[in-house]
Amino acid sequence: MSEETLVAHCSPVLAGLKTANMFNVECSDAQSLCLQLRELNLRLGPKGVRILPLRFSGSKALLYLYRPSRLQKDLQDETAAEILERCGYSQEDKGGCLGHLFRRLRSSDTFPHEIGLFLGYPPEDVKGFIEEGPRCAKCTGYWQVYGDEEKALKTFERYRKCTDVYCTQVSCGKSLERLTVREKNH
Repeated sequence: MSEETLVAHCSPVLAGLKTANMFNVECSDAQSLCLQLRELNLRLGPKGVRILPLRFSGSKALLYLYRPSRLQKDLQDETAAEILERCGYSQEDKGGCLGHLFRRLRSSDTFPHEIGLFLGYPPEDVKGFIEEGPRCAKCTGYWQVYGDEEKALKTFERYRKCTDVYCTQVSCGKSLERLTVREKNH
């Protein structure tokens, strides 16, 4: 997996604007990819960023790049906690929520609806999707919006601009470490 691929899919996470992202990569050798991910974690870990394989399927791997401290904060939101509890997640073990999600992903071909909480989507929008379905969204961008449409549209534009800038920077030779913003508590 190239740095360009990572930047194209995850610039807002690298920039510290977003909690997490998932993306597929070609994978003919899972062991080799896991070694690459281990190396990336050594490089990005000091900045507060981690990457994990969610699942392998045929010649593809689904990867998850995230900021653990932001994820922990996101999952403490009252609406997020209610959604997770309804979906069978333990409220006592916030650290175990990611493991529970991974098990759900690996046991199904579809994505559990609560996955938006693990990607930094507003809990009100995740709740709206779960309760109302995709046809009732006010708008769609990086996610389907059921709450504050104006705020979401501004966020979508920030993510788009960030991705444009980061893709340009990586194509000019800027390293992944230089592009990745350090988490404040690291």
